[in-house]
Amino acid sequence: MNLDELKKKAATQKKSNKKLVAKLKKKKGGLVDDLFIEAHSNVFSCTDCLKCANCCKTTGPLFTDKDIDRIAKHLNIKPTKFITEYLRIDEDGDYVLQSTPCKFLKNDNYCSIYEVRPKACSEYPHTDRKKQHQILNLNLKNTEICPGVFEIFEEIKRKDI
Repeated sequence: MNLDELKKKAATQKKSNKKLVAKLKKKKGGLVDDLFIEAHSNVFSCTDCLKCANCCKTTGPLFTDKDIDRIAKHLNIKPTKFITEYLRIDEDGDYVLQSTPCKFLKNDNYCSIYEVRPKACSEYPHTDRKKQHQILNLNLKNTEICPGVFEIFEEIKRKDI
């Protein structure tokens, strides 16, 4: 599904997705985690992220100091050069990409630094982690970027919790 199609679908479901988030915020953390982890497993068992790469095309991950050092070493450049060439500091004081799409995204949607990619990339879309209560609003936003997250919300809504 392309980004425009997903945004339209997400817009039609925005109200029900917001209701779901409000309902989930009232539930116990373990139950919410279990719902997301199960739905994540179901959805991503049959999802090919390489067909999409919306995350890499539209959003930029945070880069930790460890990420910067690891990627710079992989590229055989100094961390300061990596920062100058690829990153900027955002309004929260975090290192993020200077622009999107990601400069490491290739035409075939493969990542040229996949084996050393930032932690934020390797954990995206964060729907299989514990403490989902902390990121419910982020997940809601990601329904407009990631078809998998959109489908996770649809699966959880069908459970009628």
